Amino acid sequence: MKNCTKMKIAEILKNTTKTLFSFEIVPPLKGQSIEKLYEKLDLLAEFNPANINITYHQDETVYTPTDGGKFDKKIVRKRPGTVALAAAIHNRYPNILTVPHIICGGMSKQDIENILIDLNFLGINNILALRGDAAVGQKYFVPEPDGHAHTDGLVEQVMNLNKGIYLDRNLKNTDCTDFSVGVAGYPEKHAEAPNAEIDMQNLKRKVDAGAEYIVTQMFFDNDKFFAWEKRCREAGINVPIVPAIKPIGKLRDIQTIPQVFSIDIPTELVQECYKAKDDAQIYQIGIEWTIQQARELMAHGVPIVHFFSVGKTDNIREIAKAIY
Repeated sequence: MKNCTKMKIAEILKNTTKTLFSFEIVPPLKGQSIEKLYEKLDLLAEFNPANINITYHQDETVYTPTDGGKFDKKIVRKRPGTVALAAAIHNRYPNILTVPHIICGGMSKQDIENILIDLNFLGINNILALRGDAAVGQKYFVPEPDGHAHTDGLVEQVMNLNKGIYLDRNLKNTDCTDFSVGVAGYPEKHAEAPNAEIDMQNLKRKVDAGAEYIVTQMFFDNDKFFAWEKRCREAGINVPIVPAIKPIGKLRDIQTIPQVFSIDIPTELVQECYKAKDDAQIYQIGIEWTIQQARELMAHGVPIVHFFSVGKTDNIREIAKAIY
C-alpha cells in the first residue's frame, strides 16, 4: 500500500475519484491508557480512512472546597496529549493522515507556534484550525491576551510559518514549514454569528487567509448542507468541503445536540426516536439514519464523509461496513 504520510489532505480531496472515509476522536481522559483507544482505531482502520482528526481541549478552571470554607482555584487539563497522540497515531497507522486540531482558546500565539514546531518536527503537516469554544464556566469566548480572537488570525500565523516567518523576527535563516490547513464551516450558521451572511463572510476570511479545505459542523438534514454548499460557491469559496455527520445514540441527544451545537434535528428523526422503546433502539435508528445520510452525500459526490465519534466507534463501524 502506498504510504501517504507526506501527502496533504487538500491534495487527497482534490484528486480522489470516490468518496473516502474519515473520523474524529478525542484524546483519552487523564489517567486512561492509549491501548483502549488503539483497540477502537484498529476496528476502523480496516476501512482505509483518509485521515483521523484529533480534538484539542483547553484547560479548565476547577474550584475545590477547603476546610476553611473557601475554594481553591486550580487549572486542569482533563484531556492532555493531543500532540503526543497525533505522533502515536502517525507512527502506528502510517497510511492514514493524522490531523490534530489547533485552537485559539487558551493559547497565546507563542503557545501555538511551539505546538506547530513540534508537529513539524514529527512530520505531521495537516491540521484543522479552530477558534474553539468558550472555556468551561464562561458564557462567551475570550482569547488570551496575546492570542487569536478568530480563526483567520490563526490560519494567517500558520501561513507565515509556511513562509519561514516566525514570531521572533530576529531569527535568521529560518526553515519553512509545510502545513495544510482546514477550517470549520457551519451549514446552519455558527451559533454566535448574527446572521447567515455574516457567517459566510467569516468563513471566506478563513479561506482567504490560506485555508485549503472546510470540514462542516454536524448536520442531520442533507438539504441544508446542499443549500449551504451552493451559497459557499456563490460567495467565491471554492476549496473542497467535507461534510461531517454524527449518529444519534440516545434520546438525550435529541435535546442536547440542538442546544449545544445550535442545529436542527429533522422532525422525522425526532418522531422515530420518541417512538422507540429504549436507547438501544434509538442507537439503531441513529445508525440507519446516518447510513442514509452518507449514501446521499456520496451520490452527491462529496470527497470525504467525516464522522464525529465522540469517543464511541461501534456505531461508526456499523455505518462504515454498510457504505464502504
